[in-house]
Amino acid sequence: MQQVNLGIIGGGTVGGGVFQAIQRNGELMASRLGIWPNVVKMAVRDVHKKRAVKIPKTLLTADWSSVISHPEVNLVVELMGGTTTAREATLQALKLGKPVVTANKALLSAHGEELFAAAQKSGANLYYEASVAGGIPIIKVLREGLIGNRITRLYGIVNGTCNYVLTRMKLGGADLPQVLADAQRLGYAEAEPSLDIDGYDAMHKIGILASLAHGFWVNPKEIYVEGIRGVTALDIQFAGQLGYTIKLLGIVKRNDVLPNGRTCPPIQVSVYPTLIPNTHVLASVNHVFNAVYVRGDIVGDTLYYGRGAGQDATASAVLSDLADAALDLKHKTRSRIPPFVPHERQGAVLAMAHVISRYYVRLSVVDRPGTLARIAAILAKARIGISSVIQPEGHEGESVPLILMIHDASNEAMQKALEKIARLPVVKERPVMLRVENFD
Repeated sequence: MQQVNLGIIGGGTVGGGVFQAIQRNGELMASRLGIWPNVVKMAVRDVHKKRAVKIPKTLLTADWSSVISHPEVNLVVELMGGTTTAREATLQALKLGKPVVTANKALLSAHGEELFAAAQKSGANLYYEASVAGGIPIIKVLREGLIGNRITRLYGIVNGTCNYVLTRMKLGGADLPQVLADAQRLGYAEAEPSLDIDGYDAMHKIGILASLAHGFWVNPKEIYVEGIRGVTALDIQFAGQLGYTIKLLGIVKRNDVLPNGRTCPPIQVSVYPTLIPNTHVLASVNHVFNAVYVRGDIVGDTLYYGRGAGQDATASAVLSDLADAALDLKHKTRSRIPPFVPHERQGAVLAMAHVISRYYVRLSVVDRPGTLARIAAILAKARIGISSVIQPEGHEGESVPLILMIHDASNEAMQKALEKIARLPVVKERPVMLRVENFD
C-alpha cells in the first residue's frame, strides 16, 4: 500500500483533533483510498505542554520550518491559525512544490489571491474545505457539485458562537451580555469574543464563498460587516411577534441591475443581523449549528446543514482534503479542478449604500398625538414606504417603543432618513434598524 507523509503545523484544538482522527480512521481511509496517511512530524509552540490528545514526543518540534523542509514530508497541513506565520509557512511549502491543506479562513480571506497564484506557479495544490463551515462540504459544493450553475443567491449562518447566543436570547429572553457570559463558560465563545460577535469570522467565510461563487477574489475591505452587539432581547421579542427570527446572516446576491459599460452585475457581499421569516428553513437552524442556503439558476434552492466548528467537525473536513491530496499525489496529477479560477474579470462588490432591503425599525418615542405623523413625513419625503406599525401597549415611562416595518429602500436612503428621525424632539433614543430578508 502506498503512503502519504504528512507534516502538521499546529497542535491546538484543530491540530490535535486531526491527529486523533487520523489515528482513529487512518486505516479506514487507507482501505478506501489505497493510501496510508502517515504523520511524520508535527510543529507545536511548546513541545512540553500537556495535551488533551496524546501525541508521541518523537513527532513534535517547535520549528515549523523544519517540518515543511523535512525530506520525507510530501504533504503539509497548516492548522496554526493567524495570518502572518501561516502565510509564510504556506508560501514556503508551495515554493517547495508541496501541496498544502489549510483550515485557515482568515489567511485565505487576507491573502487568498497571493496563495492561489503561488500554487499555480509551483504546480502544487492548495486545499481548503475546512476553512468554511467546518463539517459542511460547502467548498466542494461550489467548486464541483454546482459548477454548471450561476449562483444567484447564497445565505450563510456560518458562525456557531453568534447562532448559539441568538438562539439562547430567543429561548430565554435574556440580553446578550448574560448569554455571552454563559457561552464563554461553556466553551462556545472565546474569552475575547469580538472576532465572532462583531461578525469578522463570518466575514472571512462569506468572502471565500462569494469569491468561489462569482469568480473573482473578494477584497475583505469591501464586505459590509455588522455584528450582533446591537441586538437586544426586546428586538428578538418584537421580531417573534411579527413572525421573524433574528440570525447573523452572510449574504451573497447577484444584483439585478447592470451598470453601464459592464458585462457583469455587481454582487452584494455582506454580514449583518437579519430578520428571517419563521417559515423559512434557516430560521430553525439553532444553537452552534451552521447552514448555507444556495440558489443556482439550474438546480434551484439547496441547503447544507451541520456543525460548523469544533474539533471533530473541522477534522472531518481536513480528512476530506487529505484524501483528495493523497489521490493527487498517488496519480502524480494536480486536482481536477484548480483551487480557485478567477474567471470573472469584471466582477465587483456592490457598495452597501446601494443595497436594497426591507427593514425593521424600533424607535423610543414620546407617546403624544402627531408623533407618528412627523416620523412618517420624513420617510415619505425620502420615498420610503411603511408596511406596518406596531405600538405595544403596557409600556410605562417617558417614552414607549414604536415598531415600523419598512418597504424596500436603499441602505443610503434609510440611513439618511433615520438620522433625521433621530433628531426629532419626540425621539428619545437612537433608532434601532435591522434588515429583513424574504429570500425572493
